[in-house]
Amino acid sequence: MGLKLSVWLYGVAAGSPASTSESSAFPPLAVPASSRLAVTLHSCPVSPRDSRSHWSATYCSPHFLLSACREEVTRTPVEQSSDGVRAEIGVKTGLHLWEVLWNPTHRGSHAVMGISSQNCPLHTLGYNALVGGDSQSWGWELKTNQLWHGGQSLGMYPGERKRCHSKGEEFIKSQSLTSTQTQTSSEKPGSPLPVPERVVLVLDADAGTLGYIVDGCFLGIAFQDLPRGVELFPAVSSVRGGATIRLRYLNGATRDPPALMALCGLAIQQFLGQQRQNQTDKLPLPPVLQHYLLPTL
Repeated sequence: MGLKLSVWLYGVAAGSPASTSESSAFPPLAVPASSRLAVTLHSCPVSPRDSRSHWSATYCSPHFLLSACREEVTRTPVEQSSDGVRAEIGVKTGLHLWEVLWNPTHRGSHAVMGISSQNCPLHTLGYNALVGGDSQSWGWELKTNQLWHGGQSLGMYPGERKRCHSKGEEFIKSQSLTSTQTQTSSEKPGSPLPVPERVVLVLDADAGTLGYIVDGCFLGIAFQDLPRGVELFPAVSSVRGGATIRLRYLNGATRDPPALMALCGLAIQQFLGQQRQNQTDKLPLPPVLQHYLLPTL
């Protein structure tokens, strides 16, 4: 059966063009995901009503209104105020993915998403990058593409990072992109890229890293050397009235290596590509395995 499958895959590969995104600027900036992350991304998401998708009603600026389902917050129109909210449930271990939906037309300046500890401030006067504005939070400002931690801008993401010091700790940002990498025709080197509505946070609490997925592309590690054994929460901050931000917990994994069956399924899915991922019924496999290989996210 394995030989038949290999023959079928290689026989159809030549006539199937690779899947590309013509409108997104992010695919050229993608970096390879670890097998652990790749398997998690291809795993079935948890229920949309999972409690890990809830914003906190307690740890929330008074200028954010919480929806009845607790998965959505809306900032009220208040001037000279920076407001934040974090998730109700945090994590101390494991690899975890959260989807954040935030309409680009409702962001304004200082629209930041990232993670925080339990003690991150969630309100301050003036217009600031609140998430990333202290030593207890790490954030990506979506309009300027700047990374923030400890009240300092650490450079653009994705892109070259610089060293920074915060409370005696050194956070060395990954160099996921060099200045010689390909730029899209509509973007100049060093200019911020427009971030779409959907962004996925990738927190590896075991490794102490935070990264982001945009347009299906993992952009690499944005922050590393995050505190271990400390409960960390998805968090956002905004200064724009009417900004509505939705949170959904997608999936997670322990530090154990992925199962062999999951790795084999991932290899077949990657070989098929996006354009053929719904054609598993054509594979020379039993129906139960064909169903197992269907895309989940």
